[in-house]
Amino acid sequence: MITIYRLLMFPVILYFIISGRETLFAVFFIINMVSDFFDGYIARKFKMETEIGAKLDSFADNFNYVLAFIGLFVFKMDELRPHLISFSIFIGMLVLTVIISLIKFRKFPSFHLKTTKISGDIQALFFVCLFTLGFFAPLYYLMIAWGIAGAVEHITIQMIIPEMRTNVKGLYWILKEKRKKKEQTK
Repeated sequence: MITIYRLLMFPVILYFIISGRETLFAVFFIINMVSDFFDGYIARKFKMETEIGAKLDSFADNFNYVLAFIGLFVFKMDELRPHLISFSIFIGMLVLTVIISLIKFRKFPSFHLKTTKISGDIQALFFVCLFTLGFFAPLYYLMIAWGIAGAVEHITIQMIIPEMRTNVKGLYWILKEKRKKKEQTK
């Protein structure tokens, strides 16, 4: 239900951007980010993780990224302008993870890597700070560096696994799984 709420709020929050309502955008965007955290926590805590839930959550996450980037460009371009190169690399890496998945698996990715979850938390903190306190460069660069590292892990996993999977913890677990299978075949 929380994921459905996040999906349904996409056009509402987009409307706030288009109509220039920065405060409403910030409030509802932050609610979307916080609800994403609770959504995942509740699903894991009560063992309610499902394949469809993971896919819907990934769609909601992608919509949140779209809102975040549009909101940044519309409302915070002056603060972002000096950092456009690093931000463009960051966006490019995120988009590349989706493109590779669509080319290789013909599906949108829904790994939910541990690094990606941490990256989302850092991004949420950055956006909360940006829209409440202002631009904080160390947090921005932490967000960019962690996000790029997570994208590299994501791409590496996509190159290793033969078919798309959901709820992959990370590269360490994929490699551990491959070693175990290799040992079993000996």
